[in-house]
Amino acid sequence: MGSINLSSRDLEAFLALAQAQHFTRAAERCHLSQSAFSQKIARIERTAGVALFERSTRHVTLTPEGEVFAEEIRRIQQDLQHALAHLNELATRRVGKVAVAALPSVAAVWMPQVIALYRARHPNIRVELFDTLAAGGLALLREGRVDLAIAAGGDLREFAVQELKCERFHLVCPGTHPLAGKRSVALADLRDEEIVHLARSSSVRQHLEAAGVTVRTGALEVEHLATVAALVSQGLGVSVVPELTLFHFLRSGLASVPVRDKQLRRPILLARRKGKALSVAAKAMQETIIAVAQR
Repeated sequence: MGSINLSSRDLEAFLALAQAQHFTRAAERCHLSQSAFSQKIARIERTAGVALFERSTRHVTLTPEGEVFAEEIRRIQQDLQHALAHLNELATRRVGKVAVAALPSVAAVWMPQVIALYRARHPNIRVELFDTLAAGGLALLREGRVDLAIAAGGDLREFAVQELKCERFHLVCPGTHPLAGKRSVALADLRDEEIVHLARSSSVRQHLEAAGVTVRTGALEVEHLATVAALVSQGLGVSVVPELTLFHFLRSGLASVPVRDKQLRRPILLARRKGKALSVAAKAMQETIIAVAQR
């Protein structure tokens, strides 16, 4: 079958004649002369390859094939109206979904505020939050399972990236430690300290190693910051962690001291897929994340 070239005005003319059952009245309804209207109907029938109307001296009625065609056109019109209504709901944020992957520290510190603000403004948008390490979040973004990912450095060339914050690191140690009372410390001050490390897969560990911090043989290495805090509180070592993770160490007997070395900074980055437009709902989430991060 060749290409079918029928416009919306052709379909309106067909339905007008099917309803009016009279060429003159249908032509008037479509603001066409009777001659032009008749030619339009004839062209529609030629395109269809079958007679759509039975013509008599007094009335015009649909053939069985015309009845089927009319039902299909009405169904298409209804589907289009539903599609346009749904599109309007998406555009006005009355329905929809947005998904975000975030580092665990960001998920705990920023995202509760972000989601609370977002839901207050857009109560009908479903929010999905994945709290995962940077590599996992970027994998979700790459696969299209999330709209946005909040990561901490690494090779992000395949993504469109915006820096939200560049955070300092802090020494965490028992309050009785000789360094606990300092206004700041340098990495060199920790040369003889027993350091409790996070796993190599964490962005925290990667930034420490990039800044020249070495892991001694036999040093404690764990997966979770809550475990780091418990080990430090027992006097089993000190640790060096980013600012956003300090809530894990808000327990009596522990102190935190800023690390002043400028090469030890962790950039917190908001990433999205290049060349992929964000939905209206995702754009609103992006704006909310940026607003909370810049407070």
